[in-house]
Amino acid sequence: MKVIYSEKQKLHQVKYEFLGGEPTACFEKPERADMVLNAINSNGGYDVIEPKTFGIDPMLWVHTPDYVEFLQNAWNEWEATYGSERDASPYCFVPARHLRNRVPKDIEGKLGYYSFDMTAAITKTSFEAISSAVDCALTGVEALISGEKAAFALCRPPGHHAAPDLMGGYCYINNAAIAAEGLRRQGHVKVAILDIDYHHGNGTQSIFYDRDDVLFVSIHGDPDYDYPHYLGFNDEHGEGKGEGFNLNLPLPQGKTDWSLYRPALETAIERIRRFGAESLVISLGMDTYEHDPISHFKLKLEDYLNIGEMLGELGLPTLFVFEGGYAVDDLGHNTVAVLNGFKSTY
Repeated sequence: MKVIYSEKQKLHQVKYEFLGGEPTACFEKPERADMVLNAINSNGGYDVIEPKTFGIDPMLWVHTPDYVEFLQNAWNEWEATYGSERDASPYCFVPARHLRNRVPKDIEGKLGYYSFDMTAAITKTSFEAISSAVDCALTGVEALISGEKAAFALCRPPGHHAAPDLMGGYCYINNAAIAAEGLRRQGHVKVAILDIDYHHGNGTQSIFYDRDDVLFVSIHGDPDYDYPHYLGFNDEHGEGKGEGFNLNLPLPQGKTDWSLYRPALETAIERIRRFGAESLVISLGMDTYEHDPISHFKLKLEDYLNIGEMLGELGLPTLFVFEGGYAVDDLGHNTVAVLNGFKSTY
């Protein structure tokens, strides 16, 4: 299996996030990718390659032009106003989307306009890392199109919380959504996205909510109690042409082990089969682990092998796109377990 990774993704490193009202060292850090890459190299059987460069045009497939332009220019505007000692971070927000009728001129206002929380700060070299993550996802698409059964885009920063014009949840550009759209543009009529991150992929849902050519399925913590709180409920089915092409499978906080997770995964897989997907994009979040510091499921190492096997039984060309997972010491082993499980079905 090809693994696509670039060292450029280390160029994004945010100093702090706010958790429980306190400034906290950011959990989404470059070491996450290092641990996964180390485990892949130690395991053997994987071909680690550099991504090709695709530029910003694919970002515009799923994001608005003004939002992409903002991400490109945000640091320079911030530095000109506030200097370079602190990360560019929002502190004021628009309370409802229907009130967002004017983009502020000031960078402080722009950051709040294009953000939905305080976890997605921007640094001087963030956009280079963000672009590299997109390149990894699209290089993975090319691998599938060329006949590979599967590929793993080791993307960082993650992307599944990024909506068409909003950043948040450590996410800026939606790598999985761009990959799915890339597969569509390469002739795959129906593409399924399965998000198995602990947190609902609210950005991905928002991008495809009114479409019937991309099925979005998510297994995640109950948004009544878990981030991102405002999307991810089981009565969100899509709208317009997309009605019936969005499936949320929220599971209870603190109680979900394999005995509860497996039936949800079986439901997701059956829905993907009925959809008739020609290819599959997995938003591979590993924060469902029992020791993850900011999540509340109880999956174990052996469960990830089972997940990989079950996904492999779908028999679809599959692109794994890396998302969350913050138990850094175990992150690589858990990720490789999913990929090994999938490979065992070849």
